[in-house]
Amino acid sequence: MVNLVRMPPSSTARPDPRHRAAWVIGASSGIGRDLALALAAEGFQVTVSARRVDQLNELVAAARPAHAMDSVPADVTDPASVDLALEEVQQRGPVDVCIISAGTYRPMNLGQFTAEGVSTLLDVNFMGAVRVIAAVLPGMLARRAGHIVVIASVAGYRGLPSAAAYGASKAALINLCESLHLDLRNTGVRIQLVNPGFVRTPLTDRNRFSMPFLMDSGAAARRIVRGLSSSRFEITFPRRFTWMLKALRLLPYGLYFRLVGRTIPSETHR
Repeated sequence: MVNLVRMPPSSTARPDPRHRAAWVIGASSGIGRDLALALAAEGFQVTVSARRVDQLNELVAAARPAHAMDSVPADVTDPASVDLALEEVQQRGPVDVCIISAGTYRPMNLGQFTAEGVSTLLDVNFMGAVRVIAAVLPGMLARRAGHIVVIASVAGYRGLPSAAAYGASKAALINLCESLHLDLRNTGVRIQLVNPGFVRTPLTDRNRFSMPFLMDSGAAARRIVRGLSSSRFEITFPRRFTWMLKALRLLPYGLYFRLVGRTIPSETHR
């Protein structure tokens, strides 16, 4: 069983996952979908949200009859939609674990670089997470209990070719979570950051290059579920790949640009 909420030092009891409520946003496909199924299999009371109602219905049907799961449509680009979804979710009880997996991706070469395109990615990937956190955080702080999980990406570690918009959105998420981790000390609420490498999803299928250490979304979900029960702030995988990228963050710009320019393809001229 997985214990997602850190217990006070004076308590040795482990909460029963069957009495924990998890809200997974961005669950219609990819990592979010497989995370919802993995948590349901662990016994959590899972509610899933996304814009695509038909895919949510398919997910709920796939989980049953073995595991109960509910769905509540939500659009992270619409603050009113997020608030209404949270209100409906909380009719079943408080949210113990909120996993924010909503996001979008597309490579952006120089010919595709527009303010509108960058704004769209930032609105979904970054501000979408901000809206969800702003909605769930007051209740968690009032209860002095809760667990927020944000799915970002190793693409936010440093600038990469054709990823000016996507990488910026993930870098913003990383910085946001780092700051909130410090602010949430001694509140009873914890936040975890998930930085996966390449995971096979409908979004990464858009890439035109070979993706090293590519893993399927089911394997990624299992790694995340294991990490949620740990005390680590960051969950990152596959380690062989992500730690190489962490090392690249230490390089001076001149060496970094030469190395990445030789090894990572760019879609600048396509």
